[in-house]
Amino acid sequence: MDELNSRAFRNVGLLTVDAAEAPEVVTSAWIDEQLADTYARNGLEPGALADLAGVRERRWWPSGVSFDEAAAIAGRSALEASGVDPQRIGMLVSTSVCKHHLEPSVACAVHHRLGLSPGCTNFDVGNACLGFLNGMEIAATAIDGGLIEYALIVDGEGSRHTQERTIERLRGPDATADDVFAEFASLTLGSGAAAAVLGRMDANPDAHRLVGSVARAATEHNELCIGDLDRMVTDSRGLLLAGLDLAGDLWTDAIQHFDWKDMDWYIAHQISLVHTRMMAERIGIDVDRIPLTFPHLGNVGPAAIPITLAGVADRIQPGERVLCMGMASGLNASGLEIAW
Repeated sequence: MDELNSRAFRNVGLLTVDAAEAPEVVTSAWIDEQLADTYARNGLEPGALADLAGVRERRWWPSGVSFDEAAAIAGRSALEASGVDPQRIGMLVSTSVCKHHLEPSVACAVHHRLGLSPGCTNFDVGNACLGFLNGMEIAATAIDGGLIEYALIVDGEGSRHTQERTIERLRGPDATADDVFAEFASLTLGSGAAAAVLGRMDANPDAHRLVGSVARAATEHNELCIGDLDRMVTDSRGLLLAGLDLAGDLWTDAIQHFDWKDMDWYIAHQISLVHTRMMAERIGIDVDRIPLTFPHLGNVGPAAIPITLAGVADRIQPGERVLCMGMASGLNASGLEIAW
């Protein structure tokens, strides 16, 4: 069996993609202030979040805002922008990493908040930071197969609880430099929400056509980043190096199926400055064609790709080619092309 999983879509378009920004700004300088004593005790200098990772700030939802509420905010906005009657949505896919509980699914609460039809299939898809792309692929397959007319993919993420708990731990008198390094990636996370509406191209000729997608796995690295709402422990260097290798392998195979060497836009998952530059160098693309949101939003998990796409959608010209691409802890990598 091929080491690359590739698929082409026949009659699927992106009608709209929308984002909801969490309102509370949390700067990296503020986080450094909270950890000043730990830094000093362990001989660490402040500034790594802003200078090394390139994350100057991130957003938090107000206390009490649930992940499904955030996802529903974006979902409602996307539906309104698309002009599609919510009762015609045949599939709702929630792709949030953040969940308050194991069951029921986040999709149930979002479905209820949006007042979707009882006949609308709804479920969660989880694949770390690739969940949204996977949700789009699943919905696109259902549309191509004639099972549904329209699909809504949503995602709501919140880093407030995780970062409050992380800061609390790292302020402890026994916190070491190794503890800071292990939980450094947690401090780069951000909050936000996104949603997209997909439908048939023949019924929506002004939509942006989904061309095809690829995926590749390197799951021998499944222990490099492990987290829950309370704590995320990451081997940042190991994850970076393994991710770059996987991205290189996927790219080498993908260009045998798709002409992705000279896309107009590369909408990459937003992790850090170091990751973005090294990834662009590894696969040989122009880093200036990668719009950046991590400097002011941080890593918003699976919402990062659609948030970034929504932020530049009004600048993409008809006929331009867009490649959405990302990496998920585990490790998995994917790319999805859209003809604008």
